[in-house]
Amino acid sequence: MVISLSRVLISDEVDPKCVDILQSHGVEVVTNTKLSKNELIAEIPKYDGLIVRSATKVTAEVINAGKNLKIIGRAGTGVDNIDCQVATERGIIVMNTPGGNTLSAAEHTCALIISLTRDLARAAQSMKEERWDRKAFMGIELNGKTLAIIGLGRIGREVALRMQSFGMKTIGYDPIIGAEVAAEFNTEWLPLENLWPLADFITVHTPLIPATTNLINDDVFAKCKRGMCVINCARGGIIDEAALLRALESGQCGGAGLDVFVEEPPKDYSLAKHPKVTATPHLGASTREAQSRVAVEIAEQFIDLVQGKQLFGAVNAPALSNALSPESQPWVRLGENLGVLGSLLARDSVASMHLTTIGTSLDKAGSYLSAAMLAGYLRSTRSGDADAPLNLINAPVLAKQAGLTVKMSTQSQVSTTASISVIFTTAGGQSVQLAGSVAGGVPVLTEAQGASFTVPASLSGPVLIFQAVPSPALLPSVIEAVTKNGASVIGLSLSQAVNASVCGIINLSSALANGLEALKTIVSSSNQAVL
Repeated sequence: MVISLSRVLISDEVDPKCVDILQSHGVEVVTNTKLSKNELIAEIPKYDGLIVRSATKVTAEVINAGKNLKIIGRAGTGVDNIDCQVATERGIIVMNTPGGNTLSAAEHTCALIISLTRDLARAAQSMKEERWDRKAFMGIELNGKTLAIIGLGRIGREVALRMQSFGMKTIGYDPIIGAEVAAEFNTEWLPLENLWPLADFITVHTPLIPATTNLINDDVFAKCKRGMCVINCARGGIIDEAALLRALESGQCGGAGLDVFVEEPPKDYSLAKHPKVTATPHLGASTREAQSRVAVEIAEQFIDLVQGKQLFGAVNAPALSNALSPESQPWVRLGENLGVLGSLLARDSVASMHLTTIGTSLDKAGSYLSAAMLAGYLRSTRSGDADAPLNLINAPVLAKQAGLTVKMSTQSQVSTTASISVIFTTAGGQSVQLAGSVAGGVPVLTEAQGASFTVPASLSGPVLIFQAVPSPALLPSVIEAVTKNGASVIGLSLSQAVNASVCGIINLSSALANGLEALKTIVSSSNQAVL
């Protein structure tokens, strides 16, 4: 899958370094941060790349209007302002800069924790109002207190390390990062149910997904120590705002540091105005260093992808991560071509595929090879939106929606020439077996329906594939029928006979207009494709 990038729209404020990097690599960049939703929908068809921060909402309408879009990048963490499902279905890569905001977000979290212990916001305001209320602002020390960190990724780790320097004990939970990794930064991993009662402070550092929406709610507050504090510099909605307000009013929660809200800006400022709340307007990533870093990172990620160097920060393209190298490209084409041939040889719609990679060099290739085969199969059967070309990004999603399943296995044999084999099983129980490899950078077919090719058949350009009863007159008759229809034969490969049948591949100079009709009296079946 080759990604080309000629024009990029930047619709939110980003550091000028982003523009400089893209332009230095020959990409035309237009920056327009004043577009309304309708204006963005009207403008987006002109571009094959879009860069946003958090202000632009990249909705399904915007994505569907972007007929040429190939990449959407967010200069920051998270992609909740982008409809990733629709982007994936349309084969558009969505990427972010997962590490660019780490230090700034961690420092802002720590600042809110410290602010809560000494009620700094209200104390500072009292001085501006010329009030000297020392007794009203009795604080607490952080030393010896327990900080619970929900989400032990980059930001959670940095928060832990910084707050440990204040003498805090750090505990935490993460569904992916386990106890051994947490122990590396002196944090005790605990299940959530065990964590709540121990925490003096709770900070959240997770994405906003169904599993984390209202994660901290009335039930959780009831399990916590009375007077505990919560901090949210991640995403609004992880803490149930109504439940938090109730806990603040009852005293169950002693304070909250909030940088994010369900609605931004909020229509109702009741929570932000509460005397026990220190609130900031989504400033976690608002440092000069972070904004420069994410701008550079998203531009470099775009260029690295286009140049085929690497895929970093993509949230919806797992099959592409190992498919960009020049060495992988012939294998991608092989997978696609086997998918096309499988669709031609099957007499019924395919219900499942079983892909086997052979050779240690393909141990990590299964994901992109299966995606490539699905793209070739679906493209051949004309599934999907004509405006959204099938590729490694959307093929697995569209196949799943169609009920097409893929099983993968590996045979790691160091001495064996790398190859792949696939069995297509139709809804009616018919099976089609194909195997192929790469020779000299060209995908080749080595086996069809259990019959091996003495000379592997090249899978490139216009090809004619046929099955027939072997006879001395077979090849001359097939070639005569082909040439009479105006095509030249570039190559020809014939398989060994199995069950009194052979399979043949003819490489043509051009596709046949009506030659298949002439072949009906010569072969038992024939199909053609442009690979």
